[in-house]
Amino acid sequence: MTRRITRTLTQLSALFFLILLLLFLADSRYRVLPNSIHSHFPSHHAGTVITDLQLQYCSTANPFSTCRLDPEKWHRVEKDLYLGTGWLSTAWLHVQRRKEEELAAEDRVVVEVRVSRLDPGVGEKGQDAEKWEARAGGIWILRSSKRHDSDSDKVVTAVDILFGADAVDPRPNWSLSSTALQLDNGDLAPRLSVRHGQPHLPKPTQPHVKKDGRFKILQLADLHLSTGIGTCRDAIGVNDKPSTQCEADPRTLEFIETILDDEKPDLVILSGDQVEGPAAPDTQTAIFKALAPLIERGIPYAAIFGNHDDESAKSLSRAQQMSLMQTLPFSLSEPGPGDVDGVGNSYIEVLAPSQAQHSALTIYMLDSHALSPDEKKYKGYDWVKPSQIEWFTATAQSLKKQHAKYSHIHLDMAFLHIPLPELGDKENLRVQGGSWLEGVTAPAYNSHFHDALVEEGVVAVGFGHDHVNDYCGLHRSSDPDSGSHGHRGPWMCYAGASGFGGYAGYGGFHRRVRVWELDTNAGRLRTWKRVECCSEQERGEKVDLVVLVEGGSVVSGE
Repeated sequence: MTRRITRTLTQLSALFFLILLLLFLADSRYRVLPNSIHSHFPSHHAGTVITDLQLQYCSTANPFSTCRLDPEKWHRVEKDLYLGTGWLSTAWLHVQRRKEEELAAEDRVVVEVRVSRLDPGVGEKGQDAEKWEARAGGIWILRSSKRHDSDSDKVVTAVDILFGADAVDPRPNWSLSSTALQLDNGDLAPRLSVRHGQPHLPKPTQPHVKKDGRFKILQLADLHLSTGIGTCRDAIGVNDKPSTQCEADPRTLEFIETILDDEKPDLVILSGDQVEGPAAPDTQTAIFKALAPLIERGIPYAAIFGNHDDESAKSLSRAQQMSLMQTLPFSLSEPGPGDVDGVGNSYIEVLAPSQAQHSALTIYMLDSHALSPDEKKYKGYDWVKPSQIEWFTATAQSLKKQHAKYSHIHLDMAFLHIPLPELGDKENLRVQGGSWLEGVTAPAYNSHFHDALVEEGVVAVGFGHDHVNDYCGLHRSSDPDSGSHGHRGPWMCYAGASGFGGYAGYGGFHRRVRVWELDTNAGRLRTWKRVECCSEQERGEKVDLVVLVEGGSVVSGE
């Protein structure tokens, strides 16, 4: 009896599963199920699908022209295709979109978008039977009335605009048109980027120390990328002579990609001024260019902001830039607590290679803001605020108990864009090598964040901002317990600028990056620089290699 019941249940289960499978297959092709059931299937697009595209031109000289199509039917992509350079004209891309379950029988969904002067269906192999529809700006769309196409990976689910011949789109499932829209707008070259199918939301990547106990960080400071190829400033060429042929962003990214392939870092820290604000009216385009080489190589990264990132009135805000980065693969960037001043105050735990999942290294990221809020009293730049110092101190102390469980020596680092006032002290101990070519443009007001770093045992801090400085300094701090006045740390190191869109000069400065390498077996932290210059052999050198921390303690030579 028991066997018969078991066999019957098994047969019923198999039949039930077969019916579900047949229903799923039938629904994926013919949409036979009601929307209330269909919407729960994995093939269903939870967002919207695109049913049409249209460009709308308008002129301030014509009071009857409108820059927005019927908002009940059309969604406008909020980017003027002229980026504000049209004297009297603007142009805007509009898309028609619907939720999949709201599609009517007569609705057609967009499955392909092209930009071309000619009909893709004429003369293009495999397109003869397709009916392409023309839209303004050289846009051609291919639409389908097949019900299952709205569920497939063929359907277009989002459309965006990026600018410049060198634009890239590193987002999964997005494809960027190789041809610019046919507009009379000079070198801006607006290009359609289209997403097919369901969006792929990336999962955060937890960095780990490698099995040999080493972990390498590449610090990229002051990329100064633009919308378009950008303009080179103070570029050095062969024999240290000024470059006459130079495209800023392509040269910057070629340098960065070379370093990425040579050094193979485990983590990249972008320490501010990724974007050259006034030269980047479309911030999104510049950010994508900065992050694409990292995403292509699967390297985790995190970013803080500098004074130029949101400098322009057209720039995305820091919060918007952070939100954008959080949607991208391999991003560890976080906005930080809402009740703390600034955007990007956060920390990253680098885990040990063991399965115990203990932290071997904690990296603190802090927003150093931009210009001084009180220019009359404190000229120059803003400072780390009390709420940030309180957050850092509370966070560092709350993590100490957990860090104590690590069987090796746990270390703490930090990154900011604008240097602390202590870095400009001429009494600092400096390592051999490194340049101090320009003044230290630290805040005029000292909020004494350095004291908090000393108190919590941070061993090294990386800065950007002053492009042609790349030295490391150790400040002479007071020890209230012993009454001594020695160098207790942290080491403070400039990275030097990496981008050709920012200034250099000062007698000929080659762009560079800073590498940090942790050896957990020895509690050791080394750093060196890689420079874009000279011969191939010299470009591969580790410049000014120095040990800053040994056995978990700051090396001061005293």
